[in-house]
Amino acid sequence: MSRRQLLRMIGAVAGGAAMYQAMGNLGFAAESPYRGPPRLEGSGKGSSVLILGAGLAGMTAAYELRKAGYKVSILEYNDRPGGRNWSLYGGDSYTELGGATQHCRFDKGLYLNPGPWRIPYHHHAVLDYCKLFGVRLEPFVQVNYNAFLHNSGAFGGRPQRLRTLKADTQGHIAELLSKSVRQRALDEQVSAEDREKLLEGLRRWGALDADFRYLRGETSSSRRGYDKDPGGGLSARPLPSQPLGLSDVLDANAWSGLVAGENYEMQTAMFQPVGGMGMIGKAFGRELEGVIRYRSKVVSIQQDGGGVSVAYEDTGNPGVALSARADWCLCTIPLSILAQIPMNVGAPMQAAIDAVPYNASVKVGLQFKRRFWEEDERIYGGISYTDGPIASIGYPSTDFFSGGKGVLLGAYAGGLNALEMTSMTPEQRIETALEYGSRIHPQYRREFDNGIAVAWHRVPFTQGCAGRWTEDSRAEHYDNLCQIDGRILLAGEHASYIPAWMEGAITSALDAIGRLHQRVATGASA
Repeated sequence: MSRRQLLRMIGAVAGGAAMYQAMGNLGFAAESPYRGPPRLEGSGKGSSVLILGAGLAGMTAAYELRKAGYKVSILEYNDRPGGRNWSLYGGDSYTELGGATQHCRFDKGLYLNPGPWRIPYHHHAVLDYCKLFGVRLEPFVQVNYNAFLHNSGAFGGRPQRLRTLKADTQGHIAELLSKSVRQRALDEQVSAEDREKLLEGLRRWGALDADFRYLRGETSSSRRGYDKDPGGGLSARPLPSQPLGLSDVLDANAWSGLVAGENYEMQTAMFQPVGGMGMIGKAFGRELEGVIRYRSKVVSIQQDGGGVSVAYEDTGNPGVALSARADWCLCTIPLSILAQIPMNVGAPMQAAIDAVPYNASVKVGLQFKRRFWEEDERIYGGISYTDGPIASIGYPSTDFFSGGKGVLLGAYAGGLNALEMTSMTPEQRIETALEYGSRIHPQYRREFDNGIAVAWHRVPFTQGCAGRWTEDSRAEHYDNLCQIDGRILLAGEHASYIPAWMEGAITSALDAIGRLHQRVATGASA
């Protein structure tokens, strides 16, 4: 059995949290190792570092190296800092590969985060830099039991509340297991004393009645909700709800949605910057004012015994050749782009660069005339999941009860669905989000105002969402990717064991500059 097959089995049987723990044990994922920025003992004065890319990895490196006395400069393709740390606001324009230009028409204060949109509590580096730079954070609601789980082939296509399916799944499992315990089917594994403890635990966990049954009643309704909620006065008496049958629960195939908030990286508490994820990139950019040269497209990276020379173009003045040179180069350009740029590194690093494809991802932001998910359905933050191509709908975790317009994340697609949506025009992606979202929220068409859609394989500066490692490619190429090659070294989420997360980018950069500084401080030559 391969590790991949083992992980799939663990995820199917025990859920995402157990699978993520197993991934950590096998070296696929781990808690952020960040315990503060590295102490760059000694002085970097007299040494220069050219950083390619003003994403979080590049800007973290620049900030810390400059503190240590290095002469630092950054070349950035975009006209803004942040890289994939990016928010789209009303008035922004975005042109994707192929030439389609979208003009964001969201109302003031509303936005879409095309890239990262949440920060786990244990991503210490991101949180520390937010605190250092004064980026205000607020809670991000990952799990909302009043959101929906939707399977087009179950319940006549009608979405079900997450709390309902979760309660009924636990209830039926607890009833089955308690029956096995009472029939002494587990006597070899459970002592007499532990049997009673297990039964009592199952009763509470599954909301079972006194006879260890999961039935319609006060106990089950206190988990799954009531047909008529308790109130006051003569109309106060609640009406219990009827649980779904076990076969109906299994037909819903809702396992992935039920455990989405149990994955280690999705567990409460989670956070988001007030005003959009791009506030983090903007804060770094303010700290590094004058260090970053924007609209700079790198076309060649060449090193020799004395340093690194980079040829680039000003995208505002195409055809004008420019160059920059430094003693060292830290390259944070995504591998999907770097693989297309001539660079004279050794065969091991080049092979590593070429070995990592990038995941597909599509996000669609939909502005509606009113916050109907709150007003009609009492959904405040959280995520609904569907088996349709849009995969999920994210509800804003801010401005509750504000009235007026609001923006939903109307699609967050990956895999084959994302590839198919990438082949569409932006208008077709928005139409797809409306079509499948209407199956969960019938108000969609009536309340829709405008939208914007970002397909990451058409984003010019990444041509993909995040690096996709396999067990075999990590074993063969990861160390070679991260080693210093002459006077060049790489950093970014692709050079981490926390891929696709900002924490991976930052910790990768801190590790890289720590090793670079050690080489400079000891006077070691490239």
